[in-house]
Amino acid sequence: MTDAEPFRVVFVLGGPGAGKGTQCQLLSDNLGWAHLSAGDLLRAERKKEGSELADVINKNISEGKIVPSEITVTLIKNAMAELREAKGQTKFLIDGFPRSEGNVNSWKEVVGEKARVECVLFFECPEDILTSRLLERAKTSGRNDDSIDVIRKRFATYHEESMPIIQMYEQEGKVRKIISDKAIEEVYKEVESIMKE
Repeated sequence: MTDAEPFRVVFVLGGPGAGKGTQCQLLSDNLGWAHLSAGDLLRAERKKEGSELADVINKNISEGKIVPSEITVTLIKNAMAELREAKGQTKFLIDGFPRSEGNVNSWKEVVGEKARVECVLFFECPEDILTSRLLERAKTSGRNDDSIDVIRKRFATYHEESMPIIQMYEQEGKVRKIISDKAIEEVYKEVESIMKE
C-alpha cells in the first residue's frame, strides 16, 4: 500500500439482521462508497482452496464465535488496497466491524494511520424484529448462521462484545444512531443525510 492519502472509513454496526448490508449496498450504489462486509470477506476466504485461514474461520463461525481479529483486519486491509489499486477507491463502508475490543486493537496495529475512521453508523432494531428478519433470510440465504440456535448465540455475542465497542465510539462522538425497524427507503433517507453531512 502506498503512503497516499489515508482511506476514508465508516464502520457500520448493528445486530444481526439490522439492515447493515442492505443500507451499505444503497450507499455504495448512490454515493460511490465501496462496501466491504467483514462477514462476506470471511465467507469468501473460507471457500478458497488451500487457505489455511479457512479452517480457523470455519470453526469459529460454526460455533457462533468471532473470528480472530488479525485475520479479519488483514482481509479488510487487503481488500481496501486491491480496490484502491484497481479503481482508485478511497472511501469504504466496513460493515459488521469492529465487533470486539480485539478487532479495534488489531485495526490500530494493522491499519493504523492508513485509514481515518470518520464515523460509526449504528443500526438499532428490536430483537424480535431481527429474529424474524433472520429466519426469513434463512429461507433463501443458504447461510449456516441463520438457524434459530445460532441466531441466539449471535445475539449473546453481540451484546457481550459489540455493545461496549459502540459505547466506546459514542464517547469519541463518532456514533450516528439510526433506528432501523422502518421501511428500507425510510431508513436510507436518514442514512444518506448523515453521510452527506
